[in-house]
Amino acid sequence: MTALGGLGTAAAALLLVVVAVTLAAPLLAPYDPDFPDLLNALGGSTAAHPLGTDALGRDVLSRLMYGARTTLLGPVLVIAVSSVAGTALAITAAWAGGRVDAVVSRALDVLFAVPGIVFALVTVAVLGPGIPGVVAGLAVAYTPYVARVVRGAALRERGLPYIAAAWVQGRGALAICTRHLLPNLRPIIIAQSVSALGFAVIDVAAVSFLGLGVQPPAADWGLMVKSGLDSAMRGQPLEALSAGILIALVVAAFNVLGDRIGRQS
Repeated sequence: MTALGGLGTAAAALLLVVVAVTLAAPLLAPYDPDFPDLLNALGGSTAAHPLGTDALGRDVLSRLMYGARTTLLGPVLVIAVSSVAGTALAITAAWAGGRVDAVVSRALDVLFAVPGIVFALVTVAVLGPGIPGVVAGLAVAYTPYVARVVRGAALRERGLPYIAAAWVQGRGALAICTRHLLPNLRPIIIAQSVSALGFAVIDVAAVSFLGLGVQPPAADWGLMVKSGLDSAMRGQPLEALSAGILIALVVAAFNVLGDRIGRQS
């Protein structure tokens, strides 16, 4: 991690801690995140509940631990799907050139014109509220962001001597792209994917905030910001503040880490 620099290392460490807490949530969480305790509703910070309780008396700290699962899983799925689709489109366009490249480029321009949140809302309207619809819509929206960067890099690599040498050796286009071109594009793909993860976290949380993503009573940071706003009006701001701060920290960490990886690629 030292190659990432001090800030990059700190960002990576923060993300590792978040992932570790997420995986160990059943062991670390002091309470059942969905168990209501109306007698302790909107409780402040205490030894038993360090971050207080929400409007239903559920422990906010426990819900934050469990909520990291959907908060991170959705964006990871979005970026995984869009990275695969975007890379495939980019390499195909760069290798084929001509009309294929022109068609792919125009299609990507059209996708660029539509905000990602709109794709998510339209997909949710068709498939119904929930993570599957959000992931499907945002994956389409994020594909051109990956494809644009990878296409430019693939065009540069396409003209280098090692590609010509592999072609002279009689290797097919598929073999050259998968065995030679793709490995050299991998650092760029990883850097772009990590940076995009931060924006995906925001978009997935935003859809949940609107009530169209993760559905109650499941714990999710975006959903907790929404319910926490109501609690804040009643004198308990810890739920919204803690969830909002965590979202901001994770987004910043992904952006910093993606920037550091990109500088090394």
